[in-house]
Amino acid sequence: MRKQFIDNLRWMDVFLLIPYHAAQAFNTWGELNYICFTPNKIISSFIVFLSPFFMPLLFLLAGMSSRYALAKRTYGQYIFERIKRLLIPLVFGAVCFCPVLAYFGDKNNYGYSGGFFEHYGVFFTKWTDLTGFDGGFNVGQFWFLLYLFIISLLFIGIIAITNRVIKRQGRMENIPFGVICLMVIPLPFLYDLLSIGGKSFAEYIYIFLIGFYVLSHDKVIVKIEKYRYISLTVGLVAAITNVYMFIWSGSDLGILNVIAKAFAEWFMILALIGIGKNKLDFRNRITTYMSQRSFPFFSIHFIWIILFQYWFSGIGVNNIVLVFIVPIVCAYLATLVLAEICLRIPILCFLMGAKNTRGRG
Repeated sequence: MRKQFIDNLRWMDVFLLIPYHAAQAFNTWGELNYICFTPNKIISSFIVFLSPFFMPLLFLLAGMSSRYALAKRTYGQYIFERIKRLLIPLVFGAVCFCPVLAYFGDKNNYGYSGGFFEHYGVFFTKWTDLTGFDGGFNVGQFWFLLYLFIISLLFIGIIAITNRVIKRQGRMENIPFGVICLMVIPLPFLYDLLSIGGKSFAEYIYIFLIGFYVLSHDKVIVKIEKYRYISLTVGLVAAITNVYMFIWSGSDLGILNVIAKAFAEWFMILALIGIGKNKLDFRNRITTYMSQRSFPFFSIHFIWIILFQYWFSGIGVNNIVLVFIVPIVCAYLATLVLAEICLRIPILCFLMGAKNTRGRG
């Protein structure tokens, strides 16, 4: 039976990408962006609050979904499905959408004065840190697809071997909730391990595998649902503490900040899984509509944020409403309209990893 709360959590998380990415233009820690405005602590606090669990949740949901997928697919079919849903949208996005991001990064950060199409020559020949903030080649938000694709390929063999062992043991579904809570312990040691641009392969591999081996069991989900508000309390306290330490304390609190981040990540994930199972395990026309649009939404949203922030900055560069709130609203509208169009064009559906909705009511 399909777990509807997984689909609902996924599209809700994806739809938060617009305010999350829009807020990055105001960060207070000096990180470059495709477009930058005056640093703002309140807006930066929004990023820091979400960042510990925002993307890890998607990796955990992917791990859970992989177990359900492998229950009805061969390993070869699973890999083929990963190619369609991850690799093809990754290549398409890197070629079609990321050059737009790189152009604005070069223009706003390094004063590039050439034309947009002329900049394609820069994009495909300049290889630096892969962020694109300097106009070079990048994968933008598609880093998520890249990481998830590599993780899927690397561990399909391990999954094939260890899955048999764990099945014979038959004990994973009986793991106590206290032990699940202790899975937070490795996280602080993983953040800098195999990290590229602040995104740790080790962290996301760990989260993916926990989703696959532990949180995909119904009995485990029931336990997480039972203690959801305890997890939420711990997660919120840790997330708020993390924000205070990183943004407002004025001090480098080092390992304490890292520990707060780890607790925020793990316990907010547990809380969202538990609340999702309790409140979001259903399907209706609205959830189906939103879920169908999550793939094109993911691919399209970022360029609209940058475009609208760039356009409105010409009117009032220091006006928070014009360069933060209005671009968010406009980006949602433009992204949803374009996603609606894309879903009715079979080739674009294929290239974005979505299912064609042409002819559906």
